[in-house]
Amino acid sequence: MIEVKNIEDTNLAGNPVIAQMSNYKHEQLLFCNDNETGLKAIIAVHNTVLGPALGGTRMWSYKNEMEALNDVLRLSRGMTYKNSISGLNLGGGKAVIIGDARAMKSEALFRRFGKFVNSLAGKYITAEDVGINPMDMSWVSMETDHVVGLPGKSGDPSPVTAHGTYVGMKACAKEQFGTDSLSGKKVAVQGVGHVGEYLVEALTKEGAEVYITDIHEPTLKRVSQTYGAKVVGLDEIYEIDMDIYAPCALGATINDTTLSKLKCSIIAGAANNQLQQEGLHGTEVMRKGIIYAPDYALNAGGVINCYSEVKGLSPEWAMNKAEEIYTTIHNIVKRSSSENVPTYQIANKMAEERIDSIGKVKLPM
Repeated sequence: MIEVKNIEDTNLAGNPVIAQMSNYKHEQLLFCNDNETGLKAIIAVHNTVLGPALGGTRMWSYKNEMEALNDVLRLSRGMTYKNSISGLNLGGGKAVIIGDARAMKSEALFRRFGKFVNSLAGKYITAEDVGINPMDMSWVSMETDHVVGLPGKSGDPSPVTAHGTYVGMKACAKEQFGTDSLSGKKVAVQGVGHVGEYLVEALTKEGAEVYITDIHEPTLKRVSQTYGAKVVGLDEIYEIDMDIYAPCALGATINDTTLSKLKCSIIAGAANNQLQQEGLHGTEVMRKGIIYAPDYALNAGGVINCYSEVKGLSPEWAMNKAEEIYTTIHNIVKRSSSENVPTYQIANKMAEERIDSIGKVKLPM
């Protein structure tokens, strides 16, 4: 069984990389560098018990290489749990490209990255994540077949991710408010990129009162005008008198500082690694009476969409599978309440149980 530890608690600078891999059960790390194209990337394969490791590529301006390493280790572990709890025959992996997604992209950079992905011979399948779009994946696909999220196939996974987040949010509402209707509920969406915008659309259609914030002003203004959502400041989002906080940007926004400000009954968003320190903040959220939807269980629509492409399944299959997130979140919340255990622990346990079970099936006779 996978032992759950908190990567965020680790002093990365003082620990050898292979020791970190051992501590968190990672199988492989691939460091990628190409001076000609400017590519600097890390691919992390966490676990392949259930199948090849599938997880998106993120392009971000990290402060330093250790921050990028921390992110890829956390994200790849999260993909293992996400794929397992979603009932997919996939392991967990992730990649990060260090750089400004608005200024550094080129065909050459992504094709060079594709060669690195291909060198893993199918052990890792890449897709889109923050800062990446289907055209970028098209360039990657020129050098490897181990890529999904391509134009003309499953394409942008954002609509499926948003739909799964939306139905999972409704499952939380059912438990907290006695009804899964979001009409009239105040929902604060932090980050209105691809997934966040689709979520805002679904919420406004149901009649929720939506507040939004984002670091990209033009996107923020457009989404506000399109859906009638109220714009608030980047820090103001935590102090709104709201029913539901939906983090849909980067992780670690549930921390000591924000928990002292948050006025909500539910935390349910599409961002990865929302708890800055899983053990500490996951327990504190429960103590405050807030229902927390474990991020990797809630935002699994994207990987479901990618899995449909890997297996040649239809977009309708992906949307129907994403509907099951309602039941998954409902079961997690119910078990959390009955066992008096934080939701993140219940979700981890459910994911680990499947990995452990299938791992025994794969043992040689």
